[in-house]
Amino acid sequence: MIQSLPLFHRIAGQPVVVLGGGEAAAAKRRLVERAGGLVVNDIQKGIDQGARLAFVAHENPDPASGDALRLRCAGLLVNVTDQPDLCDFTVPSVLDRSPVLIAVGTGGASAGLAKQLRLRLELLLPQSLGRLAEALFKARDRLRKRWPDAGERRRALDAALGEGGPVDPLRQGSADALGEWLEETTEAIPSAPVEFLLSSDDPDDLTLREARTLGMADAVIHEPKIADAILDRARADAVRIPIAIGEAVPRQPGLVVILRGVKD
Repeated sequence: MIQSLPLFHRIAGQPVVVLGGGEAAAAKRRLVERAGGLVVNDIQKGIDQGARLAFVAHENPDPASGDALRLRCAGLLVNVTDQPDLCDFTVPSVLDRSPVLIAVGTGGASAGLAKQLRLRLELLLPQSLGRLAEALFKARDRLRKRWPDAGERRRALDAALGEGGPVDPLRQGSADALGEWLEETTEAIPSAPVEFLLSSDDPDDLTLREARTLGMADAVIHEPKIADAILDRARADAVRIPIAIGEAVPRQPGLVVILRGVKD
């Protein structure tokens, strides 16, 4: 089970309460302004203006709990610097390849760890990633025309964007390759059921093929022994169908993954 629900909150043009002085509060103000939010330094003013988020970053931590309580009672979600027990949300370390944003969070456990993970990812992800996202957005009508069925369209994109694919996002020039791929691709992506017999309950033991296919599946049909940690590797919106051992597999449209129980 995850401890927090990751969300991207749009605040452009919206008031956001930021309380406190010093560098911690200044950093929160910069963060809000970077996302287009309007910084409000007073609790009541923020409440009156309809603020939905608040950052409490006092240099003296004593007034933090009182301010957090007042803000929360007014319906705001609150982040209190260095006091995760008082936080409704935490601020991740953000990798910016706009419009692609990658947020790395630890639930307040260690900002330093989140930062170092983000720095490692910075080395992996090309600056052109944002251009690819914009090109995919502009190509939406062409994609729908080429693959009217949403499942086929998703599988085609999965194949193209996957490792070594013609539009691999980790490869420089992938944005320029998108148009060529759309012109040249003609075949529908096959969606025959794929069956895996798992070797353990540990998702780290999945092979690369198993993990990738599971993450692409439209439906996951599984026996009762399959661990939740394995099922969590599937897309959140993939259909999940439990079956008894030896039970016939129901037919499902799209890419279907069948998970059999752990080997004895």
